[in-house]
Amino acid sequence: MADKKGMSDKVKGAVNKVKGEAKDQVGNAKDDPKLQQEGQKHKAKGNVQEEIGKAKEDK
Repeated sequence: MADKKGMSDKVKGAVNKVKGEAKDQVGNAKDDPKLQQEGQKHKAKGNVQEEIGKAKEDK
């Protein structure tokens, strides 16, 4: 079960990273620093979730 749990976190992390990158790029194109910052937060959240997923899989 730990494998499934870890995989779930890794998938959520990847989704957040993609979502964050999209917001960051749109914010950059629109010259919207608030949207860029929001995108960067999502990317950071995604990185953390992926690391949690990797740690759970290693157990």
